[in-house]
Amino acid sequence: MVQLAVVLEERLRAAFARAGIPGQFGAVRASDRPDLADFQCNDCMAAAKAMGKPPREVAQSVVAAYQAIDPVGAAQIEIAGPGFLNLVVGPGALNARMEALSADPQAGLFTRPAPRRVVIDFCGPNVAKAMHVGHLRSTIIGDSLQRLFRACGDHVTSDIHMGDWGLQMGQLIAGLAAEQPDLPFFADGDGPFPAQSPVTLEDLERLYPLASAQSKADPQFRETARRATAQLQAGRPGYRALWRHFVAVTRASLTRELAVLDVHFDLWKGESDVDSIIAGMVDDLTARGLAERDAGALIVRVAEPTDKKDIAPLILLSSEGSALYHTTDLATILDRRQSLDPDLFLYVVDQRQAEHFEQVFRAAAQAGYAPRDALEHIGFGTMNGPDGKPFKTRAGGVIKLADLIDSARDAARARLDQAGYGGELTAEDRDDVVEKVAIAAIKFADLINPRLSNYIFDLDKFVSFEGKTGPYLLYAAVRMNGVLRKAADNSIAPGAIALDHPAERKLALCLDAFTLATQQAYDKRAPHGLADHAFSLAQAFSSFWAACPILQETDSNRRSSRLALTALAARQLQIALDILGIAVPARM
Repeated sequence: MVQLAVVLEERLRAAFARAGIPGQFGAVRASDRPDLADFQCNDCMAAAKAMGKPPREVAQSVVAAYQAIDPVGAAQIEIAGPGFLNLVVGPGALNARMEALSADPQAGLFTRPAPRRVVIDFCGPNVAKAMHVGHLRSTIIGDSLQRLFRACGDHVTSDIHMGDWGLQMGQLIAGLAAEQPDLPFFADGDGPFPAQSPVTLEDLERLYPLASAQSKADPQFRETARRATAQLQAGRPGYRALWRHFVAVTRASLTRELAVLDVHFDLWKGESDVDSIIAGMVDDLTARGLAERDAGALIVRVAEPTDKKDIAPLILLSSEGSALYHTTDLATILDRRQSLDPDLFLYVVDQRQAEHFEQVFRAAAQAGYAPRDALEHIGFGTMNGPDGKPFKTRAGGVIKLADLIDSARDAARARLDQAGYGGELTAEDRDDVVEKVAIAAIKFADLINPRLSNYIFDLDKFVSFEGKTGPYLLYAAVRMNGVLRKAADNSIAPGAIALDHPAERKLALCLDAFTLATQQAYDKRAPHGLADHAFSLAQAFSSFWAACPILQETDSNRRSSRLALTALAARQLQIALDILGIAVPARM
């Protein structure tokens, strides 16, 4: 599937060459003035400067060459101003492109010519904690990327990569032992141990901050927690059995919360999964001279001569001999290389962790675990409250994801009541609409922003059915599907597409842009480009709907053409929303 802009650019580059103009000229982009042209090229200005000629003279020679290359008129070309080139796609070319998109099951979606094996690491929750808003951006962006990469043809493995190892586990064990010392998990021996967890997630959420605070204030408790951590990692049976309960209780909660967001993972691995390979990895790096002792710690120097700022070494082992986040992240790359052999590793983690990942990636490249260009940190900004600071409760605590979603449901229900939507639906169907509107509001509000930008979370704005919002897209999709359903009920079938109205042209050009939108979202790891396209498509369809009768059109050929255009718009919008992780209700 070749987008019109690509076809025109190929011909325009050939025209520059035919006109005897040296250099790489002929780039085409969407017009800044869509009322005057569909596409534009500004390269005559640069070419004229390089050749020492007037821009308009250069433009005239390019136009003459283009007309010789494109005699059938895929696009009309005109000179504007001092030498800009305006291109208006011919009706034959635009109709043919719409027919090609209609015949494509993916409606023009970009697909990679050579699929790759890709690992996407996102979400990253910790054991003993419910999901909170701090996990939201990683989860939403990461899920949209796994959906996008799969849709474009890659073989994707997603990994939640839980924080399930280290001192925090020892603190939990020590804290629980202080409260319930008679639990059989604390006795010496090999068990058997109870299959029923002695704690709920609520217990762990209460216990962990207490144990963490006590570890800071009480040296004796801190030593007990460190000893428990060492014994857990050494394989003490009771501690391992208790730890498995901690992980299982947390995972059950995470699974429920992620299901609400319709987010799923191929792997539920954690830091613990690489514990068995760390010792061998450390020995190997030391034997190869990549790791060295410095002030008692074992480090890998990762600074490079071209660095413009100091890059600290990666600490492989602390002076006490403990493995750190650097260690487990490096071992995870080794584990993924050995088990999955990916072509590309993506880490969707807060941008504030950029230096950490730069250290880990450089060390991995030095060790030969992965080429540096195969390792990417997909950073993102923060979701902030009205004060511009990371979103918190009024009391200053972190908002749980479940509470945030409940608030979105309440806001969605109120907005539906206010707008008068769904009054004829059953209670069950109405609840489904509320759920989908709430999740669409949350997800689209995040994904419409450039990934590295911070944004203000404004729930009242996000649940609106007007403006650049998820609910607006849902309403557009439901309207399209309603037209198609009514057409089917009346045995009206789509036909050949023949565009004859400006609103049809506008919608067609938007549909044409899907290929480039998905390719750029893929190449830049930037879902906001796809979210922008979905919004533009919904807007273009709204204008088309208002200006062009569809089922009410009396001319049968025009009616079937507009129905075919509607069907294409509905399918393309559905594909875009699927990639964004947004589900569409049947009716609203």
